Amino acid sequence: MASVPQQSGAPTKGGWITFPFIITTMAGLTLSAGGWTNNLVVYLINEFNIKSIDATQITNIFKGCMNLFPILGAIFADSYFGLVVFVFGKRYYRLLKPQGSPFTELARVAVAAFRKRKVLFSLNTEDYCQGPHDGETKFVRSTPTNSFRFLNHAALVTQGDTSPDGSIKKPWNLCTLQQVEDLKTIIRIIPLWTAGIFLFTPIAIQTSLIVLQALAMDRHLGPHFQIPAGSMLVFVMLSTSIFLTLIDRVLIPMFQKLTGTHPTPLQRIGIGHVLVILSMAISALVELKRLSIAQAHDLDGNLVVPMSAFWIAPQLVILGVAEAFYLPGQVSLYYQEFPKALKSTSSALVSMLVGIAFYLGTVVVDLISKITGWLPDGINDGRMDNMYWVLTVIVLINFGYYLVCSSLYKYQNVEKDVPSSDPC
Repeated sequence: MASVPQQSGAPTKGGWITFPFIITTMAGLTLSAGGWTNNLVVYLINEFNIKSIDATQITNIFKGCMNLFPILGAIFADSYFGLVVFVFGKRYYRLLKPQGSPFTELARVAVAAFRKRKVLFSLNTEDYCQGPHDGETKFVRSTPTNSFRFLNHAALVTQGDTSPDGSIKKPWNLCTLQQVEDLKTIIRIIPLWTAGIFLFTPIAIQTSLIVLQALAMDRHLGPHFQIPAGSMLVFVMLSTSIFLTLIDRVLIPMFQKLTGTHPTPLQRIGIGHVLVILSMAISALVELKRLSIAQAHDLDGNLVVPMSAFWIAPQLVILGVAEAFYLPGQVSLYYQEFPKALKSTSSALVSMLVGIAFYLGTVVVDLISKITGWLPDGINDGRMDNMYWVLTVIVLINFGYYLVCSSLYKYQNVEKDVPSSDPC
């Protein structure tokens, strides 16, 4: 059978044939990054003779930088490297009318609302600017919502705000209702985002302390092989990878059959919160058992306790399952709910959240170390179990905070077919 000739001028690309190479490259990068970050604590302790708690603090700072620096790198790439690419390819571009920065639009709403704070609200929809936003015309709000009512001032049309053709003449004095609602959406999401910070901060501390626990436990797998302490965190990665597939292929279809609905991002995040609480409590119980064995054998400092390091595997597996629930839920929530102009920015919120959490984790550990004697250089002489109980209480309180925030939150991405009207 003769093969169909390709059309002249059609681009020839590898397509799906090249996809395994991309995946292999990304997997290699992830493996190398995970390897050195997870074993950095051990390296600092063994090679540089840094105290155990100080080593965890340094590691958390490194991990925080790894999550925050890519955001700064993206800004640098867009600002400088992207500028070079733009200049070289300028003659091939189809020039469109610039719309301005989405952050500028949000700032305009705040400024306009403040400037018009003394203007009385109106019940007439004609008194509000109904213009489309970002070129969209199929979804235009006819009336402002009552939440954060002060911001509605920004959409009130006053004398001199518009041109004769109905367009906005003074963008820092008048904004569309859609722009006002976009800012309200950002404000509504902020409490949920802060709940994510206080969720991941205990996780950052837990993953660092577990490496110290593993160093003081029996890590032998057979008579001749000893598992590196940092490699114990592979249980988190494995369980996350496995349960991401199970959730997508098994649990979500089962949920849909039973309820007739798809699980929401907030529900997935909530399940992750519950599993993190369980993981912290198990960590406290395992450490309590490890300390009791150390005391029974009169082992102080960082001497190895005759207790298998695989005792810390269950909480790591549960933590991995929790990540499989709440991390995709976080990404889905921000991308789904953010205004169209800020969709790309929403993907950076999770990295920013994780980076801040690692920095905050160093502050918490440093504070606990100064106030209590729970985290000495030799963990057999301390009370790391109490630290885990404190983390359990933190995530439990944070879960209550999350429930309040999620119960008050209303999804904003439902589109309606509303006839478009004149801009203002």
